Amino acid sequence: MHRTSAWPLALIYAALIVFASLFPFDGWRAQGIDPLVFLLAPLPPPYWTGFDITVNVAGYAPLGFLLVLAVLRSGGGRGVVLLATLAGMLLSLSMEFLQIYLPRRVPSNLDLLLNTAGTLLGALAAALLERLGAIDRWSDFRGRWFVQDASGAIVLLALWPLALLFPAAVPFGLGQVLERLEAALTEVLADTPFLEWLPLQDTAFDPLSPSGELLCVLLGLLAPCLLGYCVIRSVGRRALFAVAVVAVGVTLTALSAALSWGPVHAWEWMGPATRVGVWAALGLALLLLPLPRRASAAVLLLTLAWHLALLNQAPTSAYFAQTLQIWEQGRFIRFYGLGQWLGWLWPYAALLYVLLRVSRRDRAA
Repeated sequence: MHRTSAWPLALIYAALIVFASLFPFDGWRAQGIDPLVFLLAPLPPPYWTGFDITVNVAGYAPLGFLLVLAVLRSGGGRGVVLLATLAGMLLSLSMEFLQIYLPRRVPSNLDLLLNTAGTLLGALAAALLERLGAIDRWSDFRGRWFVQDASGAIVLLALWPLALLFPAAVPFGLGQVLERLEAALTEVLADTPFLEWLPLQDTAFDPLSPSGELLCVLLGLLAPCLLGYCVIRSVGRRALFAVAVVAVGVTLTALSAALSWGPVHAWEWMGPATRVGVWAALGLALLLLPLPRRASAAVLLLTLAWHLALLNQAPTSAYFAQTLQIWEQGRFIRFYGLGQWLGWLWPYAALLYVLLRVSRRDRAA
């Protein structure tokens, strides 16, 4: 039995499936339809595409993979593929059932079958890798690279690239939520006395200066590097990790721009301030390689707090908001909407993780 990051990743992925299946969570009402009528509908349904088939299979495959991996790493094994497939089928059945009450969503028995097939394929892939010894090799790799209690950091580091897929107003500017949060609270509390208690911003946000944008890029790339330093054992492996973080961050930001505004605009975000910020982040990450793990956590707390303070005192540009609104109407809305939530919440989850990690060490001491 081993400590594993697969359980929290599986739970997070299941929550993302719920979000994608029930988005946009409004208009709930009984439509006078038998909730189980979709189970007896003829196959195939009148409206389906190859994209629908691919997404429904691929969307549930990671769930099956993570569930089997979690059980195997926790010491189980008998009937694990069947149990994982059954869990995926029940989750899909629940989502299709609830979609009956959402006028903008259409439940489908074909979706249920494809989701179940995707879960099965993912579960079989994990079982095959276990037979081939890949899971044991991952355990050896994790033992060489990471400290024992690294599960939370590994989960956050695995989610960071996904959070970058939704375009941010400032490159690597995850966690810019204050402006949207104020607008949402104002709408919710409109025509109520509680609106007067809300500490709203009295003056307009000032745009970031080029030096402020450079600093945001630097801090946004430095944060995952420091998070890795909190759990990675040796200086040499830290150096490889820092280079990989910067490379992955730049690549996925370019991919996000290409998916959002077209391949010709993939590198439009890489202006002079951003370019200097990327190189400065890599240089500072290399300078901090010898930092002890506890000191890395302290510097990470400072980095996250500074980054969030800078971002949340700056507005989202009108051009960015308009183009993003147009882009969100596409068929990737349900999946990139997940990236948006990850982008909003990732820095705060990392902040909470580091605070808990530091406080746990204090209690142990």
